[in-house]
Amino acid sequence: MGMPATSNQYWLPADLEQFPEGDGCKYECIYGELLVTPAPRVVHAVALGRLDRILDRAGAKHRVIIATADVRLEPDAVVQPDLFVLREPGTGRTRLDDPTCLVLIAEVLSPSTAKVDRGLKRQFYQRVGVPEYWIVDLDARLIERWTPADERPEILRERLAWTDPVTGAELVLDVERYFADVWGDETLARCADA
Repeated sequence: MGMPATSNQYWLPADLEQFPEGDGCKYECIYGELLVTPAPRVVHAVALGRLDRILDRAGAKHRVIIATADVRLEPDAVVQPDLFVLREPGTGRTRLDDPTCLVLIAEVLSPSTAKVDRGLKRQFYQRVGVPEYWIVDLDARLIERWTPADERPEILRERLAWTDPVTGAELVLDVERYFADVWGDETLARCADA
């Protein structure tokens, strides 16, 4: 589940090495809590793929990561964001253990991850200073945008405007169209009929 696993153990990144690779689950820990997330729904992958293409058209593609990767922003925490944009790709200075190497993190909500993505992870990303954190809510068809200083999210239902702080690339996302494309995707429709 995306909920914290029940245990009295204080989990550290090194503890995650005991779990099998390739079992379809994602293992993370924040503030000693173990987070285990099962494989996502097909619509989750469709939403990530579409967001990746949108960022590509905005000129950020060479720095977008949607593959599973450990991000260690604090010594006792490791997360695997659904999507993140790096500040300096392909250089020795970009490390996935430094919050200043990130300009954007996005998580696509699943029924099993909503509480953690909106709570524990959001608080963590804000505390370590990730400049922007987007929560893509597939069911409500909205995107929540958080910055480190926000007490409440900016709720985006129609339009999301973002300027890449590194390249200056402008992204204007038609939020309604994005969700219509995600839910209307042919692949998703075929899988739902199967």
